[in-house]
Order: sequence, then C-alpha cells, then structure tokens
Amino acid sequence: MTGFIGLATIFFGLSWLRQPLPLVLICCSIFALMVWGDGQPVYLFEDMWAAIDSPFLLSIPMFLVAGALMSRGSIAERLIEIIRALTEWMPGGLAVATILSCALFAAISGSSTVTMLAIGAILYPTLLKAGYQKSFALGALTSSGTLGIIIPPSIPLIIYGIVNEISIADLFLAALIPGLVLTLFLSTYAFAANRHSPSAPLDLGRVVRAFRRGIWAMMLPVVLLGGIYSGYFSPTESAAVAVGYAAIIEVFVHRELTLKDFWQVGVETSRLLGTLVVILAVIMAMQNLLTILGVQESLADWVVENFDSKIAFLLAINVLLLIVGCFIDVISAILILSPLLLGPAMRLGIDPLHFAVIMVVNLEIGLLTPPVGLNLFVAMSAFREKFSLIVKGTLPFVALMVAALLLLTFVPWFSLFLVR
Repeated sequence: MTGFIGLATIFFGLSWLRQPLPLVLICCSIFALMVWGDGQPVYLFEDMWAAIDSPFLLSIPMFLVAGALMSRGSIAERLIEIIRALTEWMPGGLAVATILSCALFAAISGSSTVTMLAIGAILYPTLLKAGYQKSFALGALTSSGTLGIIIPPSIPLIIYGIVNEISIADLFLAALIPGLVLTLFLSTYAFAANRHSPSAPLDLGRVVRAFRRGIWAMMLPVVLLGGIYSGYFSPTESAAVAVGYAAIIEVFVHRELTLKDFWQVGVETSRLLGTLVVILAVIMAMQNLLTILGVQESLADWVVENFDSKIAFLLAINVLLLIVGCFIDVISAILILSPLLLGPAMRLGIDPLHFAVIMVVNLEIGLLTPPVGLNLFVAMSAFREKFSLIVKGTLPFVALMVAALLLLTFVPWFSLFLVR
C-alpha cells in the first residue's frame, strides 16, 4: 500500500509539473512489475529513493547555484575583459575571445545555457558594435555555449557517472582534452572567418589592468579544477567550494550581489533541480528493472552478433546519437540511453570513459540541431532574433564540431591520455 501511495504522489506531482517523460517511464515500470515481476510497486519506490541517495547528486544544485551567482555578479564580465585584453592584437580577436570566454566560463559553471547567457549578455552587443555579422555573432555564442557540457565540471558528466557508477573525477579527466580540442576547432574558425577584421596593437597596460581587476575571477577555475585533478577534494566538494568562493567574491570583494539576488538564485535552482531529481530517480529505478529483466545483456549480445568491428559500431552510435539529439534533451538522453549502450560498447572493447566522451559530444551537437535544440531556443529568446538566423549562424560551427567528434571517436588517446 505504501508503494502505491508513493507512486501516486509522484505521478500526480509530475502531471502538475507537465513532465511527460518520467510519467511514461513510471507507467512502463508499473506495467513491467505487474507482468514480469511480483506486482509490488514498493520495490520500484525503494529503487527511486536509493537512486537519489547519492552524495554526488549534491554537486548538481551547487554548480547551478555557482553559475547563477557568477552570472548575476561580475565574475563573467571580468573574465571576458582579461581574455579580450589578451586577444585584441589579432584579426578577429573579439571573435576568438568569445569562444575562449565561453570555454573558461564553462570550466566554472558546468552548464551550457548558463555559459551562453552569461557570456552572450556581455559580448553579443559588443560583437555587433564592432561590426561582426549578426549571424556569426549568434552562431559563435550559441555554439560555444555548448562547451559547458563537455569541459569539466560538466553536469551531464556528473549525471553520466551517477547513472553508470563511473568515477566522476575520471570522467572529468577524460573530457578535459576533448573539451580543449573542441575549443581549438571553434577558435580556429572564428579567427579564419574574421581574419580581415581590424585589430589593435597589444596594450600591455590594459592586460595588467584587466588581470588586476579580474584576478579573483581568474583564480576560481584554477582553484576548482586544480583541487579536483590534484585529488585535494572530490567533485562534490569542488561544487561547494565554487558556491562559497563565488558568493564571497561577489558579495565582499566585487560587491555586486544582494540578499534579493540570493533568493532569486535559490528559486531558479530549485525549479530546475525539482524536475531533474524526479527524472533521475525514475530512470534509475527503471534501469534496475531492465537489469533484472536482462534487457541490457540481450542488447549486448545482439550488438556483438551484428557488429564485427568497433569502427562500425561507433559510426552507428554516432548516427544514432546525432538523431536522438535532435529530439531529446541531453539529460534525458544520458539517463535513458547510456545504461543501454554502455554494456554493448564495453563488450566490443570500448573504454567506458571514451564512450562517455563520445556520447556527451554527440549530445552537445544536439543542442544546436532542430527541432529540439535547446540552445537555439534559448538564444532566440535571450537575443530576440529569428530562429532561422540563429540556425544559419550555427551551421559552420556544427560542421566543425562533427569533424572534431569523428577525431575524438577514432582516436581514443584524447579521452584516455590523462586517465591512463
């Protein structure tokens, strides 16, 4: 009886929140229990509770809070100022600074949309004022914002690690070089496409002033990533450090935030987390059920029988995930597909860390592909531009990201060098 009450509460809560995906999965799980199980929903409810009883889950709301605090404060603006001062001497320096700013902010926010909105709010009008084409400016910001889900600390990587019981610290190490490779590809195009743009001499005085003004902002990624990779603190502890550091710097050093800002950040984060935790709990419970029913093992057997090489399997996976990314958001795709696909990949000898990078980069591209590309719609709303213009601007960047994906897929060294 307790199980039925718990599931009914979740069911009506999700109905009120208009979350169709977990609702469908709960219905499927209950049906499977009735047909193949012993008809006791309490077991499903217990699995859902166990799924969210993870210390790593605490890192997600804290990274979201840290990103929101930095967006409302001046950390993002000070980081941009430093990068602009360092790149202004080259043709297309502002375009390159846009990519590098997104990459650096991604290293402290862990979120694609937060990265795009924080950097875009400052650099989009600046790019237009400097004479860059509107389509390029939109494409650069929308595309480089996706770096937030591959450059550590990445929230999708944290969720991938929780769902598949893989070390999150190892996932962060595996994703670092691929994230830099993607940044290099996008930055190179930004430079090449604007190589005839006017440039200014390097102003060392401006560089010094920018570093002096933004030294506390620059120290955040150093402290955050340095602590994780040195083993001094865990990913969860690093999230707490990010929140504490951002709050102290923005309140007492930069003096940019008020109590009202903290309240709004808390409300926004709670809304996002409330939906995510429920979906995670339902998916994890569903995964346990699939394991009991032998679905993953059967799928692995089928893959081994029908794919005679890693290359053929990886090509098929890339095509599948690129299509999936057009219709399903990153988190849902990781929760649903990663437990099903990881087993077959490992049976073919593919390293789970390498497979994680392949999956996340594929879904990163999905943020830019219609009809459900999240970054496209967020950019349309934030920058108030036509959807078609944003899609046009992202096309060259998407092509480059696909090229980088193929490189990362067939050269595992990029994903495994720092781990092995």
